[in-house]
Amino acid sequence: MTATIPAAVETARDCVGPAMAAAVGRLSQDIREVAAYHLGLSDPGGQPGRQAGKALRPALALLSAQAAGADQERAVPAAVAVELVHNFSLLHDDIMDGDTERRHRPTAWTVYGVGAAILAGDALLALAQDLLLESPPPEGVWASRCLSAAVQRLIAGQGADLAFERRADVSVAECLDMAGDKTAALMACACSIGAVYVGGPAAIAKSLGGFGAYAGLAFQLTDDLLGIWGAPEVTGKPVRSDLRARKKSLPVVAALSSGTEAGRELGELLARPESLSEEQLLHAAWLVQAAGGRQWAEAKADAALTSAVEHLSETDMPHEVRAEFEAIAEFLTARQW
Repeated sequence: MTATIPAAVETARDCVGPAMAAAVGRLSQDIREVAAYHLGLSDPGGQPGRQAGKALRPALALLSAQAAGADQERAVPAAVAVELVHNFSLLHDDIMDGDTERRHRPTAWTVYGVGAAILAGDALLALAQDLLLESPPPEGVWASRCLSAAVQRLIAGQGADLAFERRADVSVAECLDMAGDKTAALMACACSIGAVYVGGPAAIAKSLGGFGAYAGLAFQLTDDLLGIWGAPEVTGKPVRSDLRARKKSLPVVAALSSGTEAGRELGELLARPESLSEEQLLHAAWLVQAAGGRQWAEAKADAALTSAVEHLSETDMPHEVRAEFEAIAEFLTARQW
């Protein structure tokens, strides 16, 4: 089953897409080619393509401007900036994880090389800040600082994720903190930066940031579940890809910390130095479920989604804007396998 894409996301594609292409067009030619390919704006030969990704974060940024009483068009630079930062993280993440496929296409580093992909990610990060700081002060500066704080947390979360690969004793609490930094921080920024950028009330930005933090955690939990049980045609990655990479994802850590026989067997299996066969990967997925990791992650995602919606209920905004936020939250946590 494929979840229905919310109307606000489709609108964001049309509204932000041309601005994204124009922003990337400012990069130097060699770097622009890599960034455009990664974003789906072109194929490896430079021919135009359809923008990749779901435009979830831009949609949230535009909605937050509307929640603050402004037209969404005013927040387009902020929406583009958030999406550029998200893709900066994806370019680097693919290299660190050794992923060879994203969005049903070869990852940028496999096409252009590691160095070129790293530079493209760096360029997108710098470009995001340029877009915000070109805006009239003080709102552009406030939005820039909001984005910078999210990037710092994103990097901290990514660093923790890498460190976990070298450890066998990662706790559930540590893993939740990592997810809060690596994923939820940028989602919280996306949900509040539009309101900040248009000079909206601080109370609205704060409430929307809380919504985004919980929605981001629910999204990461769902993404971790898809990383084990998700269908390749939905995830764009091979089945059980996270287990193949021995990632300390939330369901895996919950299983390893369960104190069950299945959890202990899972730990022994993942500690083996050799690559796991497809049969072993299938068994590992079964062990995660037998140890309660899948059920725990599903329940935690549901609880986080409930908390996200509660934050929305505390925020004064037009009914149709609140409904779109809720629709995106549901879409983020749709389980497709």
